Formats: sequence, C-alpha cells, structure tokens
Amino acid sequence: MKSNLIARLSSILTPNELLLSAEERQRFASDQSGLDGALPLAVLRPATVAALSEAVKVCAAAGVAMVPQGGRTGLSGGACATGNCVIVSTMLMSGIAEIDADAMTMTVWAGTPLQVVQEAALEHGLEYPVDIGARGSATIGGTIATNAGGIRVLRHGMTRQHVLGLEVVLPDGRIVARLGKLVKDNAGLDLKHLFIGSEGIFGVITRAVLQLRPATRACTAALLAVRDHDAALACLSAARRTFAGRLTAFEGMWPDYWDFVCHKTELAASPLAADHGFYILAEFALEGDDSAHFENWLGQLLEDGIVEDGVIAKSLSETQALWRVREAIGDVDADFGAHINFDLGISPSQLGHFCDAGDRLLAGMAGVTGTLKVGHVGDGNVHFLVGHEDDAEVSDRIEQALYALVRDYGGTITAEHGVGRLKRDWLSCCRSPKEVDLMRQLKSMLDPGQIMNPGALV
Repeated sequence: MKSNLIARLSSILTPNELLLSAEERQRFASDQSGLDGALPLAVLRPATVAALSEAVKVCAAAGVAMVPQGGRTGLSGGACATGNCVIVSTMLMSGIAEIDADAMTMTVWAGTPLQVVQEAALEHGLEYPVDIGARGSATIGGTIATNAGGIRVLRHGMTRQHVLGLEVVLPDGRIVARLGKLVKDNAGLDLKHLFIGSEGIFGVITRAVLQLRPATRACTAALLAVRDHDAALACLSAARRTFAGRLTAFEGMWPDYWDFVCHKTELAASPLAADHGFYILAEFALEGDDSAHFENWLGQLLEDGIVEDGVIAKSLSETQALWRVREAIGDVDADFGAHINFDLGISPSQLGHFCDAGDRLLAGMAGVTGTLKVGHVGDGNVHFLVGHEDDAEVSDRIEQALYALVRDYGGTITAEHGVGRLKRDWLSCCRSPKEVDLMRQLKSMLDPGQIMNPGALV
C-alpha cells in the first residue's frame, strides 16, 4: 500500500516536492511544542495548488492521513505527525502575489513568512499589523490556521480581523477559493471564518488576501514599574483615556519572570535600578508634540503614585532593548528546565486575581519547581509557565489544577497558541458539550474520512 501511494505521488510531485529519506521525514515530524511526532510516510510540499489538489486526492483515496504544516513554530502540537500519515507542507508556496495599495490589500501565498509580508507592506507605506515573536519563520498560512494573536492585538485585533479572502484545498482535494478584496460582502455565510483558527482540520490554506493598514510612522516605548497588577490596570485605563487608539501594545511581566530573565539568567538586562511588584512594557503610536504630551502624562502617573519608576526609549535601539526583556520568554526553555507552557485567556479585570490564585494553588503542590508569568495584559492573555520535576503524573496534576481554575474564572485554555494535540483533552474546560459536539459535526461533514490533521483540536 505504501509503495503504491508513493508511486502515485511521485507521478504528481517532483523529487523536490516529495521528500522520502528518513532524515528529511524526521525533520518535518514535529513542531516547537515539545511533542514528539511520529515518522511520516513522506513529506509533500507541492509548489502549485493544482499539484496539492491532486496529491490530496491520492491520499484521500488511499485513506492516508494528512498533517498540514507551515513554519512549524506552533506550541500546541497541531503540526506534529501522527502514525501512518504524510506531512503536507506549504513551504514552496511562498511569495507575494499582489499588493493593491489603493485597496490596502495583499494577496500572498500561504508559505510566506510573516516577516516577509510585514516588510513588503512597509515598502508601500502600509503595514500588516499582526506580529509575533516567531515572525521570521511562522508562515501566513500557519498564522491564519491558528488565528495568531501577538503583541498588538490590543489595537488591531487577532489575525481573523485582517483576512479578506482565502483559497483552501479541502480533504477530498476540491479547491475552494474566494480571493476577493471586499470589506463589505454579506452575500451568505462568510466561509473563510470556518478555516481561520481551524488548525488545519478542515483543509490546507494555500492563498490569502490580507487587509493592510496605514503604516505607523513612529512608536514610543516605555517600561514602567508599578506596585501590582491592579496598578497596571489603572495605568492601562489612564493610557486608553488619554491616547485611545494610539496605544498599540500593553505587555505585563510578573516579578517571577522579571527576576528570572534579568537576574537569575543573562537573558535580558534590567533597565531599572530596583525591583518592583509588576512591570509594564507599553508602546504608543505618537508623532510630533505627542512626545511631550506623553512625558507629561507619565509624570502625572508618577506624581499620583500609580507608576513607581520608568524608562522611556529615546531611540530605535533603546526600544529594541526594552522589547528584548519581554521577548526573552522565547529563550527561557534551556535555563528553566522541564515545564508546561500555559497560554491562558482571562478577563483583563480578573487576570491578576487569577494569577494570584494560580500561584497559591501551585505553591503547595509536590513536584512544582517554579513559575514564570508574562503576557498581554491589555487583552487578558497570560503565558503561565510552570516548572516541574520531569514526571508525567506531576505534569497531569498541574494541568488538571490550572485548567480547572481557568474554568472557574470563565477563561480559555488557549488565547493564541491553539488547541492542537496537547490541549485537545482539556477543551471542555472552556467549551460546552454542545459546542464541542458541533465542532465534531462540522469536522465529520467536511472530512468524513477523518484524515485531515486527525487528532488535532477535536
């Protein structure tokens, strides 16, 4: 059966599009979640939609599972190979098809890295505002399939808000394309939303039409030290009242994270002389006299006791230095050791209370070695890392406790990383049985053979 499958795929794909060596197959087996994927039967990376469609038809006819992949930067195991499957990579479907500056749209192939899209938009005085730490390797198709969030959701929203059209190859090989540039189009169901955030269980995204925005000319970044999370919320409210839509990011760092990256390791350098109860990295789109206005605003917060200390970036290099403290979260794995990376969403007004409750819950739990908390305070998303003795039973106990707390707070088990395979069994902590059942029904309708990314999400 395998030899027949490979023979049929070889008649459709070139040697560069069909990878068969054990070394190449192993390279595509896993994403960055830490979950070990099985060795796939083959890696398919078609360069055209027509070739992809025919290859999918062959796999569907043979009943062979397919796992779509973008840049393999996912942290939930959604792009990891399952047993007896082929990988379907979009990496050769890369590039900008069109930029329409008048309509402020970009048509792009799914395998194009996010950073390439961002830079291409800037060349036309525009920007694609979705931004994540893995921008250099994460692909547009992957960010759409996971509805990526990132650091500027506060101002611009999630990926969903920036997709006007999609082209998708369904599990039976049919191609469904709606690549229009219309912002207003109420002719029936907007089917693209079925695929955005679906983690590849309904098909493989091949092209997208993205909505661009006028480029932000200048940004001012400030790192602020405050007493606690409640003071951070007061600072956020003051920023919204004063600067409204010019507030582009509002990131939070708890003391455990700050101490780890600035003092216990050399991952970042602290720009502050003393330690505090909470740290904010705020970014504003300001121009001209706004800078003086910003400094006056910050001075008032200091006078009112809301902010205890702060640093304002005066150059691009200083801005980048401040962001390095926040983005050091991507480099903690080796120093922090075995841990679970929770990507949780809680109402912003309750986020501080949730984290305090989580700390109390974990403090008395055997096998827990520490916590790190950092996140997007403005939208209620916290990355709650829990270190533990490398033991499956301890890991399961931590997940049960923290996800139960998420349920009690009416939150979500994943704010931006997706469900994948690692969080699939915890979906009931934030979705009702009727919601999960409807997801399963949609999956069965579009993929009756259950062969497109099986085991992911539902």
